[in-house]
Amino acid sequence: MVNERPGQSGGPSRPAPAGWPRASGSSISASPAAPRGLRPGLGLGKGSGGLGKGKGLGKANLKRHTKIRKDNIYGVTKGDIRRLARRGGVKRISATIYDDVRLALRERLARILKDCCAIVDSSGRKTVSVTDIVFTLRRLGNPIYGFEPHFLNNR
Repeated sequence: MVNERPGQSGGPSRPAPAGWPRASGSSISASPAAPRGLRPGLGLGKGSGGLGKGKGLGKANLKRHTKIRKDNIYGVTKGDIRRLARRGGVKRISATIYDDVRLALRERLARILKDCCAIVDSSGRKTVSVTDIVFTLRRLGNPIYGFEPHFLNNR
């Protein structure tokens, strides 16, 4: 074929460069079945090895699309905690309080979600509704206001 590069599978092969061993006496084969990265004489560049780990074993050598996993509770930022504290009437906030607030928020949310999941499982549903949250908060002793008439008519 006219448009085919030499050295590709099925096309005419060119002789190996001077530094390369011959295909018959080495472990590297120039047959079409061999991977492209192992065939001599192909200018494949840096990306020939594909995605994955490079020479070292560290995280810096991983290729693109590496997601750094972190705890999602840090999505509640320092500014968010400050705004909540201001709404509660706090004037000054200590620098060491933010992790404690995140821990308390996680524990409370886990308790609410555990009770909501128990309610949903017992009713045979797979979707958590607003009434489940309202019922759970009333059960825990912290009712949320604005949902009572609608909630009392359904149960």
